[in-house]
Amino acid sequence: MSRPRLATVAARAVEVDLSTPTAERILDAGERCIRRLGLARFSMADVAVQARVSRGSVYRYFPERDALARAVLERTAKRFVQSSAEAVARRRTLAAQVAEAAVFIRRHVRDEVLTLYLPGEGDTLLATLLTSRIEGLVEGWIDFWQPFLADAERRGEIAKGLDHRQAAEWIVRIMLSFAVMPSAVVDLDDHEAVRAYVARYIVRGFAP
Repeated sequence: MSRPRLATVAARAVEVDLSTPTAERILDAGERCIRRLGLARFSMADVAVQARVSRGSVYRYFPERDALARAVLERTAKRFVQSSAEAVARRRTLAAQVAEAAVFIRRHVRDEVLTLYLPGEGDTLLATLLTSRIEGLVEGWIDFWQPFLADAERRGEIAKGLDHRQAAEWIVRIMLSFAVMPSAVVDLDDHEAVRAYVARYIVRGFAP
């Protein structure tokens, strides 16, 4: 019998209530195991021991290891995005808000609390997203930018009728690049230089 596709596994996992205390314990344990062992080496048995539940309980919520890894990565990434909201909202223009998001990513890209460092893989969560299977995460980040784009349109900063979802995906793609791509022209550890670079170029195509 062929192995279920990840999309099918994810759909099956969604049918189970992941907000229960047991599910939260399993996710917490899964995160600890991934931090310690890496995505390739952690096992459902490791997670069961860490969560102090049976392996059957783990499989009840997550029918495959990939489904559990996906849920851990998505939860951690959402935590990262939500943590950036206050810093982004303090800025008064879309260009400044996007610039602040880029600075937030550079400042916290190796933060062990907000991101998921993957031992032996030389990676952080945001870098992993580029090669992982978390389609729903991009949707979440696109939703994050909708109110900022709507406010920018009301202020006349972006063209009326601009497709906000397409604009938001452009922002998300650029933001991810700040996590994983070196720069030949900007010192990415210089926060003011990053702000200036992003404000100058990233949202120019949205202008009226």
